[in-house]
Amino acid sequence: MAEQKHISPRAWAELLLLSVIWGGSFLSIHVALNEIGVATVVAHRVAWAALILWGLVALGRLPLPRDPRIWAAFLGMGLLNNVIPFSLMAWGQLHIETGLTSILNAATAIFGVLVAAAVFADERLSPRRLLGVFLGFTGVSTAIGLEALASVDLRSLAQLAVLGGTISYAFGAAWGRKMLGGLHLIVASAGMLSGAALIMVPAAWWLEGPLTLDLQPRTLGAIAYFAVIATALAYVFYYRVLGMVGSGNLMLCTLLIPPVAIVLGVLVLGETLRPSAYLGFVILAAGLLVMNGKAPLPKRKPAG
Repeated sequence: MAEQKHISPRAWAELLLLSVIWGGSFLSIHVALNEIGVATVVAHRVAWAALILWGLVALGRLPLPRDPRIWAAFLGMGLLNNVIPFSLMAWGQLHIETGLTSILNAATAIFGVLVAAAVFADERLSPRRLLGVFLGFTGVSTAIGLEALASVDLRSLAQLAVLGGTISYAFGAAWGRKMLGGLHLIVASAGMLSGAALIMVPAAWWLEGPLTLDLQPRTLGAIAYFAVIATALAYVFYYRVLGMVGSGNLMLCTLLIPPVAIVLGVLVLGETLRPSAYLGFVILAAGLLVMNGKAPLPKRKPAG
């Protein structure tokens, strides 16, 4: 089980700030999609973020990997952790609310546990984790509304696309642990985003035309937010918070992002979610807390 650390007031403040930063990314992507296409959004996000992180690598004089297999692994990591999930979720946001996208995104932790259990011997599924996974899937099913999936339309496909993105995140985490262990985390992030940029910049050019900054000010502001703040700087911030609170407590960020995205969606975009979406998030949150060991399981009474 992931290590648990006491969370100081300062760590709580930084954890909340990171949640706000990532929660705001859903809104900024929605804004950008009003003018540019999905592939272009993702290309801007990974390319600018990669440049910034390589700048930090240079400033810090961080050692670079010499093994060619590591550089090839960056491509796989960029595909699994950036290209596929960023693209699927951005496309999903064209057809469903940003708040619902953020709720479904929280299922990343559920799929992460399942993939890790299948790949790594030390990530077995304990009874607690199995209960957490069950609650997580129940929450996701409630948020989506199984009746909505009975008819295949753009809305149901968009929800499935977002879930597909969370599955890709889960495989990306396993890939990173297996292939990129031992690297400085900023170097690994820069390499991953570079691998994603090598895929997405040509793809966006081919599908939607060359990248340009001749855009409306609000679109440029959205790109600056989700590329610079919610990707490049958020990765740096993420590792700082990780060192302060531990990986177990960092899962709380997963629970704090949807409320931020939901509130922003209501205030800025006038979105409304069905009551089942809120109920689904509550059940999903309970599953994540149980899985992470923060909610007590009922104790069995001794026989006799």
